[in-house]
Amino acid sequence: MGAFGALGLALALSACAGGDYRPVRDVPVRIGPPYTVRGVTYVPAADPGYDMLGYASWYGSESGNRTANGERFRPDWVTAAHTSLPLPSYVEVTALDSGRTIVVRVNDRGPFAGKGRVIDLSRGAAEQLGMRAQGHVAVRVRVVNPPEKQRERLRRGKTAEERPRVPERILVKLRAQMKAAGL
Repeated sequence: MGAFGALGLALALSACAGGDYRPVRDVPVRIGPPYTVRGVTYVPAADPGYDMLGYASWYGSESGNRTANGERFRPDWVTAAHTSLPLPSYVEVTALDSGRTIVVRVNDRGPFAGKGRVIDLSRGAAEQLGMRAQGHVAVRVRVVNPPEKQRERLRRGKTAEERPRVPERILVKLRAQMKAAGL
């Protein structure tokens, strides 16, 4: 085998090993075609007004795996998985038990199990939201457009600027809406 043949083989094998990850950046934004998981079809779409109540869970054992947009999954970063938002997207996640609110960068697809689950958070995001010990919590998820400084922090695996807690009177209304929706 010639020098170029050996080099080509080595490059091909390294790609199979999963080491060729997409750099962490915000462009291009990918929406993607509809896809089906466990008999449910999901239709990705841009939705700048996305505002949903449901449950958040977290995941973290997939360290080193590739996310749906091709980046390396890093469990300690503040990221999330969503079934249909463009990749990447930024969302504000509010825990309805505490009113704590964080901003996360959506770079993966999921969750694919559980009634009312609207987002899967990385371990780092779950820790920042204060819900890691519970496993899942009731949340409000809204698409946001954070300033570039906060986007840059999230692209580097850091937390975005802390947001004010949601007042209890608003949390009571949001919990009542979830109950009325059967969640």
